[in-house]
Amino acid sequence: MTRSKLPENPKSIFAEMTQLAIQHGALNMSQGFPSFPASQELKELASQAILEDHNQYAPMTGLPALRVAISQMFESQHQAFYDPNQEICITAGATQGIFTAIQATVFKGDEVILFTPAYDCYEPAIKVAGGIPIKIPMRMPDFTIDWDHVRDAISSKTKMIIINSPHNPSGKLMTHEDMLQLEKIAVENDLIVLSDEVYEFMVFDDHEHRSASRYPGLKERSFVMGSFGKTFHVTGWKTGFCLAPPALMKEFLKVHQQVVFCVNQPIQHAIAHYLKQPQHYLDLGQFYQRKRDLFLNLIKDSRFQFKPSESTYFQLLDYSEITDESDLAFAKAITINHKIASIPISVFMQGRDPEMLRFCFAKEDEELVAAAKILNEL
Repeated sequence: MTRSKLPENPKSIFAEMTQLAIQHGALNMSQGFPSFPASQELKELASQAILEDHNQYAPMTGLPALRVAISQMFESQHQAFYDPNQEICITAGATQGIFTAIQATVFKGDEVILFTPAYDCYEPAIKVAGGIPIKIPMRMPDFTIDWDHVRDAISSKTKMIIINSPHNPSGKLMTHEDMLQLEKIAVENDLIVLSDEVYEFMVFDDHEHRSASRYPGLKERSFVMGSFGKTFHVTGWKTGFCLAPPALMKEFLKVHQQVVFCVNQPIQHAIAHYLKQPQHYLDLGQFYQRKRDLFLNLIKDSRFQFKPSESTYFQLLDYSEITDESDLAFAKAITINHKIASIPISVFMQGRDPEMLRFCFAKEDEELVAAAKILNEL
């Protein structure tokens, strides 16, 4: 009989809620993808690359022009230099990068600390590698980290800490003090850090994204993951990148070579050209803040309670004044009966139910207006 490496791995809640939305003709604000088109310029650059026959294998680590552009972007944004020839690899989306980094460095019995609610790709990757997930709940309702709890959780088996800032699903950003605490813990215990930063340019108001690359003690021991799919509204292109110091990147590439070897070439050409104009990513925060503000202004008189998201394109809504149903039951009920789909976040929190639903506001304005109308009637 075939044994399973993931015997208890449930169906993705994203796939489940999207399927339910399709089945019942609901407005899908569950899965995190934009409903509006990508830039015409970017699409034309991809088409041009295909027509110019950039259609064969790319170098394993990615096109040199794209790696140079990423290096320049991080030096400009975070004052952190990554050598394009040794410390940057283009990945088939950030999820592949995360999986590869974990497989490359986590061994059987190694413990990996992650903070819940956590994106659902971390834990399965740890288990496939033979590692042991150590889940530390974030403090509610503000989604902050208790660093004393982290220190208590570290053992002789601890190998890695995974962080996600900007954070999915809460939109919470780690502060400078958070990063200093993480740096101190990681250095003192000689830990690898995996920093998932895929929403790095979607930051609102006066908040600031603090990349692990900014902190010397973290930079020398961190995998930093980014996503062009998220940044440029092309999630279906599945193109991201991994940054790491040479020793970690060497191990990363050994696995990357066997998993995908390389990422499609025409898309890399398109993104390399598109990155020549930094406003294409620097304007992202303003673009999404307008959508967040529109959505929240439209539901300000509803029975939902909320704190405006600091980042990402997700907004949590507290429904505790509406019903005492579980978030999963309520999410399914409003999808079926009121035609709006969201994500219940208890599935990422070891059974805790904060009575909150996650809504994706990366939608056309008309869809946000329609969503608000439904929510105001609940």
